[in-house]
Amino acid sequence: MKKAPSKKAAAKAAPKAAPKTAAVDSLGIDLKQLQEAFLVIRSLNHKLRLGILKLLTDKPKTPVNVIYVKLKMEQSVASQHLAILRKSGLVIGERDGHFIYYSANPERINHITALTKQLVG
Repeated sequence: MKKAPSKKAAAKAAPKAAPKTAAVDSLGIDLKQLQEAFLVIRSLNHKLRLGILKLLTDKPKTPVNVIYVKLKMEQSVASQHLAILRKSGLVIGERDGHFIYYSANPERINHITALTKQLVG
């Protein structure tokens, strides 16, 4: 005879409900914009990524080797952090042969600043 699943197991197996948007809608904030802002804020929540962004703001079109040497990190670590910044749109990579040159994305940074001001009020 099989034992009935526990309440914990049943809760884990149950599908998750769709996120509630009524509270977000009442604030006049688009859920997609909120998720976008979350991705950016999360990507900025790291000392090395902030350092990379500052370096790229000061010196656009910087290759990866300059980034990891100046910030004293491994190449693989720099690449992982750059990937997170690229995904959030804060950094743009331009390929030139075997090299990729990175720059801060000023349009995206301005857009995120505006979204943050809207959220904070």
